[in-house]
Amino acid sequence: MARKKEHDGLPTYDEMMRPTIQALIELGGSGTIEEINNKVFEIKTIPDNILQISHGEAGTINEVEYRLAWTRTYLKKYGLLNNSERGIWALTKSDITSGSINPDEIVKTVKEQHKKETTEKIFDKEQTESEGFTEEIETIENWKQNLLNTLFTISPQAFERLTQRLLRESGFIQVEVTGKTGDGGVDGKGIVRISGLLSFHVIFQCKRYKGTVTPSQIRDFRGAMQGRADKGLFISTGSFTREAIKEASRDGALPIDLIDGELFCEKLKELKLGINTKHIENVEIDKEWFSNL
Repeated sequence: MARKKEHDGLPTYDEMMRPTIQALIELGGSGTIEEINNKVFEIKTIPDNILQISHGEAGTINEVEYRLAWTRTYLKKYGLLNNSERGIWALTKSDITSGSINPDEIVKTVKEQHKKETTEKIFDKEQTESEGFTEEIETIENWKQNLLNTLFTISPQAFERLTQRLLRESGFIQVEVTGKTGDGGVDGKGIVRISGLLSFHVIFQCKRYKGTVTPSQIRDFRGAMQGRADKGLFISTGSFTREAIKEASRDGALPIDLIDGELFCEKLKELKLGINTKHIENVEIDKEWFSNL
């Protein structure tokens, strides 16, 4: 049986198994986590007020996204999904349909498999913190949250300088921080060049807070951009509502690209800005090799 909701309208991970399969089918059999999540939100018509429920205090993801990570984990352990090192998830068979799977059977089978792997730990359906915890969830909940907590401790000026550095490292030139009171939220400007031939003037806004950005904030920012840039870039350590995402790419309006807290963390990691990735050496002794000397 599926576990009860803690909040009206908040789906459980097993309730999202069929929508996840359907989402991948509609995406052509594979997709990024963001693509899959957005498609599931659409299929289940999950309202924004539910999507704004964060997982834990100041979580980098909302509760629905957290549960969807568990959904993918169960489907993968059951053999219906796999994922690449690049973070692309895919159906293992082209003839899988959402109606052909049984969520209760999947949950039961995966739990039985886990019990066989370890008898010392209980694989609790209500709250699991076992060794079966996926690398994806550990990554989101550990280093990204720690990084965001660190960003909240630095001064606003330091955060603006960090954003400026990130844009420069990403290929922007003439990046200036120009934030002024009453300037519609514009914090800076820069130029991005493509293949050394084309260039676009970009105005950016960076918001360091834990909430969600709304469509009205996107519209206000766009209003401040008029006649001043080719594109806009809205950076937030929080997240964007679905309506805000739609507003940013609305037809006939100046385009605005969005960077949320999770992507901001990923870019800092990719550019090695304040983040050091350590690779642990695993040394194995080949006893057979020695025995054949």
